[in-house]
Amino acid sequence: MEENVIKELNIKDILSLLPHRYPFLLVDKVKIIRAGEEGIGIKNITVNEPQFTGHFPENPIMPGVLIMEAMAQTCGIVVKDVIGGDNTKAVLFMGIDEAKFRKPFLPGDVMEMHVVKEKECRGVYRFRCQAKCNGVIHAEALLTAMMGR
Repeated sequence: MEENVIKELNIKDILSLLPHRYPFLLVDKVKIIRAGEEGIGIKNITVNEPQFTGHFPENPIMPGVLIMEAMAQTCGIVVKDVIGGDNTKAVLFMGIDEAKFRKPFLPGDVMEMHVVKEKECRGVYRFRCQAKCNGVIHAEALLTAMMGR
């Protein structure tokens, strides 16, 4: 899929599209495969992130809820890159379906969030998402969201 990258968004581009900021911005870079339809978000997981002080100090693993949020942020970036608008409008969760956690993400991993839009109707979007590391699926879900007003 990466051989078809049409555009890469860096952190400055991402900050212009999303209202999220550290420590809750969970995407470092996005590769757009098909404008408004498909992309790959990149998250470099490091041990100094705040969630690891409590989840879990002796065995740090990325919390599942943050994996879902990182995939959702990637979906929001893919959509907002096409429709534009300011970064104050968030993409809001409506549903998480078919979520599966297969392997944990650990500090040092590079999480790749592969997102593909399945449906769009009146500002509501549904994406099929997979979070991978080294080509291996660690988590997946069907995410539904709407553009905030």
